[in-house]
Amino acid sequence: MSYYIETKLHNINFEDAIEKVTDELKKEGFGVLTEIDLKTTLKKKLDVDFYNYRILGACNPPYAHKALMAENKIGTMLPCNVIVQERNPGEIEVSAVDPIASMQAIENPDLGQLAQEIRDKLKTVIEAVQ
Repeated sequence: MSYYIETKLHNINFEDAIEKVTDELKKEGFGVLTEIDLKTTLKKKLDVDFYNYRILGACNPPYAHKALMAENKIGTMLPCNVIVQERNPGEIEVSAVDPIASMQAIENPDLGQLAQEIRDKLKTVIEAVQ
C-alpha cells in the first residue's frame, strides 16, 4: 500500500497549482492551517538551493474532531499534509497523505471509517486538480 495519493499537472505554473489545490481542498471541507515553503526555508536556514516544494497542512474540522474524540493522540498525525512540488520546470506533482496507510499503526477500529472518508475526500481533491 502506498502512503500517498498523487497526480501530475501540466500547463500550469507553480503558484497557480497551489491556488488550485487550495480551492479544491475547500470544496471538500478542508482549510489550509499551515503552509511550509521548503525552497525558501532551506535557502534561509542552510543556504541550499532547492526546487519549488510547498507543504500544505490541510484540516477538515468535523473529521478532525471525530478523530480526536476516537483517539486523543491522533493529533500527532494531524493535519493531513498535501504537497505541491516542481522538481523540473513545468512538471508539477501534487501528493496527499493516505490516511488509511498512516492509521494502520493505530489499533482503534473507530478510526477505520473516518480514515476511509478522509481518503475519499483527498482522492477527490487530487483527481479534481488534474
